[in-house]
Amino acid sequence: MIFDYICTMISTFAGTLLDWFSRYGRELPWRQTHDPYAIWLSEVILQQTRIQQGRDYWERFLQRFPTVELLAAATEDEVLRLWQGLGYYSRARNLHKAAQQIVALGAFPTTLEGIRSLQGVGDYTAAAVASIAFGVDAAAVDGNVYRVLSRYFGVETPINTPQGKRDFTLLATSLLPAGKAGAFNQALMDFGAIQCTPRSPRCVVCPLVETCEALRTGRVDDLPVKRPKTKVLERRLAYIYIRYKGEVAIHRRGAGDIWQGLWEPLLLEGDAQFDAGLPMLLLAKDVKHLLTHRILLADFYLVDAKEKPSLPEGYIWIAESELDRYAKPRLVERLLEYLPD
Repeated sequence: MIFDYICTMISTFAGTLLDWFSRYGRELPWRQTHDPYAIWLSEVILQQTRIQQGRDYWERFLQRFPTVELLAAATEDEVLRLWQGLGYYSRARNLHKAAQQIVALGAFPTTLEGIRSLQGVGDYTAAAVASIAFGVDAAAVDGNVYRVLSRYFGVETPINTPQGKRDFTLLATSLLPAGKAGAFNQALMDFGAIQCTPRSPRCVVCPLVETCEALRTGRVDDLPVKRPKTKVLERRLAYIYIRYKGEVAIHRRGAGDIWQGLWEPLLLEGDAQFDAGLPMLLLAKDVKHLLTHRILLADFYLVDAKEKPSLPEGYIWIAESELDRYAKPRLVERLLEYLPD
């Protein structure tokens, strides 16, 4: 009896999902092309990014770099500047390095393993690009997919564990309809984003309502299961925006820390101090900026210097009018919003 029920669930799932997708799937511009570069670009941009914001960036990137060769030939500063505002800047640096890999290969790789070898490409992105662009039978498992599969099949393995990743990848792979992996992966993503949402899923009008294990057992709100997250730490800092005769002092962040390669005004952390010889105007205090495992609390100051002050090593003076040409963290962009006209 249980075996027959499970077989019914499996046979119903893929067909119902693909039928739902054909009627309700989202119309997105990267779904109107088979260009692997455009598809890969969308997948990288949409990591940790909402669809609407990601669409705008995707269009700007393709307008500025319509081919992977042009992206590869750009400077890192150009790429970071165009990426500015999306956060998680390692994605932009990896995107740039992967573009250079693709050019060195002579063409976009067409296999799952080849795509997976690109800088910054994980299992999900490799499977998504391979299945959508090249028709490879590979399961792309993201947050939406975890949620849909855990609820429908009643899987309680925590999704943020190595075992959970293995179990859900195997389950998703076993469900793939041969030759339709691209459509199936996109259907699962859309179903999780539109129908089987994290909160208030639309169970009443769900086409899988009769065979959903979570609904049958009253566990919709309990699935998927996650292990407790790492404790979020606070980090305090202060930015001092120093002006002098139409110039502003900035420096570029080095490797091994957040915002690697981006530009910022004078930064003080911990017990560090700076004496400009002039009053510092407090622009804002305890401005909160959220990162994955950190909360930044920043104070913003302005110094209008009458004499050019000495700065720590690595800082440069640039024309304030040229500041927009330098890629900056979102927190620095927020500082600029506080500057008096």
